[in-house]
Amino acid sequence: MSEDRTPRQATFGSDGELDTARDPEASTENDFGEPKEANETDGGYNRYAVSSLLQKAVRRSDEEVAAWAAWELARSGYAWNLWDRLNLYVVEDLQAGHEVALTIERYEQLATERWDEAGWKGRLCAIHAALAAARATSTREAANADEYFRKVADVRADARQAGEEPAVDFPAGDLEPGGEFDAIFDGHTGAGSRLGRGKRFFKTRGARVGPDGEDDQSARWQRLSMALDEIEFSEAEISHATDPVDTESTWDEPDKIE
Repeated sequence: MSEDRTPRQATFGSDGELDTARDPEASTENDFGEPKEANETDGGYNRYAVSSLLQKAVRRSDEEVAAWAAWELARSGYAWNLWDRLNLYVVEDLQAGHEVALTIERYEQLATERWDEAGWKGRLCAIHAALAAARATSTREAANADEYFRKVADVRADARQAGEEPAVDFPAGDLEPGGEFDAIFDGHTGAGSRLGRGKRFFKTRGARVGPDGEDDQSARWQRLSMALDEIEFSEAEISHATDPVDTESTWDEPDKIE
């Protein structure tokens, strides 16, 4: 692999993975004074191995190994690889909604837009970002969900082709009015509109929240708004609209308000 390529030139490595050249300003020799081979880090490691190590260290919350792997990639001219992988970990290996996503993004901005990625400040950003990822709650929930839902889709398709009921189904089932998720068919949907479901249905069923319900201020505004509405809501309807959704039957609500 020649050293005169631009930093973002895309090729394919010997293992078939999409490859990008290392930073042309990075050292062409490893720590031992030997010319670096393709995809070799300064420490003499294969950068694919270091990148994989970084991901596994994040999953296992091994802070020291994660920090070293990030440092090794950054100093070796593979900072682009490091930041690409860290951002992938945010969606593949960390708990949904974790603030570490913004933390990693900020460190990447500092390292790539303000400072030299392989320089001292850039390496510190790499270490900080890797430590933040390793300290975050690890989970494969999104990847596991994606794989599970994809396999259920295949089972459903095979069952339909065979004229059979699927052995497993999506959580939503068939999504028909009158079913478990009847509350979704308010006037904002075609089916709900055809059923004549207007504001009354939306306020008492479609707009409800859970499991804690509205806070006191929001519930107060909801009650006052319904009391002043052109529709004459009953006390039972107003109470139902502001009560928390039943945690035992989040979707299965009665058609009529008792």
